[in-house]
Amino acid sequence: MSQLPNKQRHLITVTNPRSPVSEAFRALRTNIDFSSVDETIQVIMVTSSGPEEGKSTVSANLAAAYAQADKKVLLIDADLRKPTAHKTFSLSNRFGLSSLLSQQAVLEDTVQDSGVPNLSIMTSGPIPPNPAEMMASNRMSTLLQDLRQRYDVILVDTPPLLAVTDAQIMASKSDGVIMVVSYGKVKRDIAVKAKANLDRVGAKMLGVVLNNVKRKASEGYYYYYYGN
Repeated sequence: MSQLPNKQRHLITVTNPRSPVSEAFRALRTNIDFSSVDETIQVIMVTSSGPEEGKSTVSANLAAAYAQADKKVLLIDADLRKPTAHKTFSLSNRFGLSSLLSQQAVLEDTVQDSGVPNLSIMTSGPIPPNPAEMMASNRMSTLLQDLRQRYDVILVDTPPLLAVTDAQIMASKSDGVIMVVSYGKVKRDIAVKAKANLDRVGAKMLGVVLNNVKRKASEGYYYYYYGN
């Protein structure tokens, strides 16, 4: 797959769609789709209890998995403190979510082509001084309502739950939440505390992705568990 554009090098669902990891992301996508029979799951937030648990990698690959299913997908980098989507997809971060919410740009300036068919990216934009206030704003709610009319699926990558309040605020505006937990790194009480934060704002928990689980060498080093 060396012929693929450099921007796609971190997306295993694109660079190696037949791998066990890619299959795991497709299974995650399917499980989310079937997790709610009577409700539409359109805005999906991805977070973690702490930093460096792999939430941004999961967000990007899950977004690509939905795009591969012919869904029109937008991935929003709502981590306005340590954004990564512009690096993953090798995109400009001059304009993004913060630019839109602060009325420094219009929607068309902030949505970029990812290079993956059906997948668009809204990077974070410049890091603002007030990320939590931006997440809580009426403008953010209005933006999501607008985007619902334009996209089949909207993935929102947010900061870790126990670090700042941004994720809790965003969870209340989303249809469901996926929490990424790094195996062997996060203690049980920390994960329970993070979920309790989601419960306090009435978030709909879609499931947990258990990340960095070592399997047999022939199966790779990545696996997930899905369930409530």
